Formats: sequence, C-alpha cells, structure tokens
Amino acid sequence: MDSSIVCELEGTLLKDQDPFSYFMLIAFEASSLIRFAILLMLWPLIKFLGICGQKDKGLKLMIFVATIGVKISEIEVVARAVLPKFYFDDIDMKSWRIFSSFDKRIVVTKIPRIMVERFVKEHLRADDVIGSELVVNNSGFATGFVKDDFDSILERVGALFDGETQPSLGLGRPQNGSSFLSLCKEQLHPPFMTNKNQDHIIKPLPVIFHDGRLVKRPTPSIALLILLWIPFGIILATIRIIIGLMLPLWIVPYLAPLFGGKVIVKGKPPPPASTTNSGVLFVCTHRTLLDPVVLSTVLQRRIPAVTYSISRLSEILSPIPTVRLTRIREVDAQKIKRQLEKGDLVVCPEGTTCREPFLLRFSALFAELTDKIVPVAMNYRVGFFHATTARGWKGMDPIFFFMNPRPMYEVTFLNQLPVEATCSSGKSPHDVANYVQRILAATLGFECTNFTRKDKYRVLAGNDGIVSQNSGTNLANKFNKVVATFKLFIH
Repeated sequence: MDSSIVCELEGTLLKDQDPFSYFMLIAFEASSLIRFAILLMLWPLIKFLGICGQKDKGLKLMIFVATIGVKISEIEVVARAVLPKFYFDDIDMKSWRIFSSFDKRIVVTKIPRIMVERFVKEHLRADDVIGSELVVNNSGFATGFVKDDFDSILERVGALFDGETQPSLGLGRPQNGSSFLSLCKEQLHPPFMTNKNQDHIIKPLPVIFHDGRLVKRPTPSIALLILLWIPFGIILATIRIIIGLMLPLWIVPYLAPLFGGKVIVKGKPPPPASTTNSGVLFVCTHRTLLDPVVLSTVLQRRIPAVTYSISRLSEILSPIPTVRLTRIREVDAQKIKRQLEKGDLVVCPEGTTCREPFLLRFSALFAELTDKIVPVAMNYRVGFFHATTARGWKGMDPIFFFMNPRPMYEVTFLNQLPVEATCSSGKSPHDVANYVQRILAATLGFECTNFTRKDKYRVLAGNDGIVSQNSGTNLANKFNKVVATFKLFIH
C-alpha cells in the first residue's frame, strides 16, 4: 500500500507561519504601491486580531485588501512568476525531507489555492493542494472574499481518501484551527528531528526563472523600509543617471563610490583593437541591461553592444552604440562581422537576462564569426529592487537599479580563448559556445542550463519575449524632443 502524507504549508513546509508578506507581494506586483502601503498600514490591526485568537479574521482581511478588484489573471501571473522564489527561500528542509519520502503528498493551506498551487506542485512535487478559493465575479476580478470561510478544507482532505483509508502521516501545527490532522493515522508537529545523513533525498526543484521588482520578501519591517526609501531612491537614481550621461566614462568609476555605487574588476582586460586588426568579441553573461554599459565604463571606451529584443526607447537612452539583430541568422552574422571589422563588440549570447545563479543556453552564432573571444563574467548585487523584468516596462530597469542604496557590479575578465578552443581548430560552434558557458558558470559559481529566452518568457510572461520594433515608437519620438532640448540646455 502506498504511503501518504498530508502537510500544512505555512509554519510547516514553510518556516514562516505568517503569510502577510506574500499578500504584500500580490499587492505590489499585481496592483500598485498604494495598495501595498494600505495593506502595510493595516498590519497592526491584523496582528491584534491574531493576538486575540482571531487569526482567520486577520487572514480574511489580508486576502480582501490584497485581492479586491484585481484581475484573477494578474494574481495567477504573480503566483507563477514572483511568489515561487520567496516560497522556495523559506522552505523548512527538515519538513521537506519527511514530506518528500512519501508516495502520495497532499498540501493543506488557508492561503488562496491560486497563490500556492504552481509552486507546491512543480517545486515541492505535491500531488494535490487544498486551499481556500477566491470568489471571482463575471468580469474576472477578485471580490476579495473566499468561499466557505475555510470550512470546507477538512471535507476536501477527507474526500481525497476513501472511507477505509487514512493518510499515513499528518504534519502541522497543533494550535492550527484546521483539524485535518485528526484524519491521519499519525501526527507530527514542528520542529522536526531528522537524520542529517540524508543526501539521497530528492531536493525541491530549484527556481530558475523569477520576476518581480522586490529583492527581499516584504515583511512588515522590510516593507516599511522600502516605502520610506523610495522618495530618496528616486532622487538618488536621478542624480546618478544625470552624472553618468553628462560626464566622460573614465571619471564615472571614481565618482560611483561617492554616490553609493561600486564596481569590482577582476582579471586583465585586453587593450583596444588597433586599426589594422579586427576587434575583440567580449562574450558576457547577461544579468541586466546595464551589462554592456558597465563593461564600457570599466574599459573606459564606448563599445557597441549587440541587442536582441529591446525597445526603441531603450536604444535611445543607451549611452553606448547598439547593434540591433533581426534573428535572421545570415543577416545577423553579417552585421556582427562588419562591426568587428570596425573594432571591439559586446555580445550576451544568452539572449535575455537571468537573475538566479544559472546560465541559460548560449547561442553559438558568436563562435562562428571570430576567434578573438574574451569571456567576461558579469554579476550584480542590489538591496531593494531588481533591475530586470519580463512583464513590466524594461525602460524602468536602469532606474530601479540606480534606486538601490548600494548597487554593486562585479566584472571578471577571463583570458582570451586559445586558438585550440575556437572553431579554427576544428571545433564546432556549439562546442565552443558550451565551453564558454561552462567556464563562465564556474567563475561565478553558477549552474549551466539548456533553457532559452523563449523558455523564460513563456514561464514568466506567457509569450516569446519578442519586442516589436514599433513598440514604444510614439513614446520614443516624444522622448527625442526632450533629449534634444536637454542637449541644448547643457551646451
């Protein structure tokens, strides 16, 4: 007979028994900063209800404020693209070891099922999840209420097992109002004692693709800090960007520490290309849209960058030249060759950013076009806001990066590939690309994957991640006028 387990999510599989921060993420990512602030202001009341033994009422208040009037599709997107990373970081590995050792695994939670189902089934490998159900109106908007007031959870757990079968084990908090534990043959309550020598246990499936702007889980204290910082962050970002646009590149690294920024350079970069020789192709890991800009700043010269799919507005704002590719292999190859004849060039063969410690599959096109390949390991660290997005407006990426109190970039130059490691020695372009991916991953302590840009955008945004060339054209035209006016003012 197969063994079965029913396990509570909050406070058992997750260390934190308070789901407040996850509703704050829904408020911030699916709605607005205003809803985020309102929910934070209600936290003392929610806490007071919990102290008075009315945790369910506090939970209902959280659900109501975070979801009322929000499209259910937006909640689904946030649950798919944003929440899994924060859930994953909060997993209690002792509970997971017990949970994963059973054949049939059921997760019980009072959090709306839509917020946890994808994570629980894909990353925790649960067979089913039983949670509260949001009430949705005919227009597809959440009403802020839940069905049955959590009363049906016990019945739904029992319905998963026939009358003669009981779950082998129940994991959960004894003080929890849900009585699903009474249905189980045995019960265990956290904290758990497990055998430390359990390396053979399957680990939770890691989160590779992650979206959303917030770096840290917005607990009440972190959320308050973020709200207080935002006005100062906007001012600081404005100053940093203006200085970066107005001053020459060679002086920027010296001024960056004065405004809280830091760039760490490791390795020895090659000298500039001579007029008689073709340029060097810098092959970089892709962490943010600022990677080529930071590289140019470190090298103290404006190196053109290959772009795969960015908006016209981003190209206008770029302080370095950009070379837009068409995704037609022959056309793109000629573009890159012509640019290399003029001098050095930057390419990010992943084709999109990845903020987790993984490298996406490298396109092999760069390996076919030159033997002068210098791998560059790029990485960054920020405190409050991520500088990448799959669902939002990418034009805000640099602004969010510079809004962080102490943004930091690390640039590591590896040695130029020896001839025997390039296509000139008979290696295939795919072998060269995979080799470059491996040495860059080893330098950063990352893992290599075969995932692509399409995989990322299908998970995070439900599309292929291709920005139309006409996207943002009208806005770009308007911005051109502003830039022209600004230049006249400077000069």
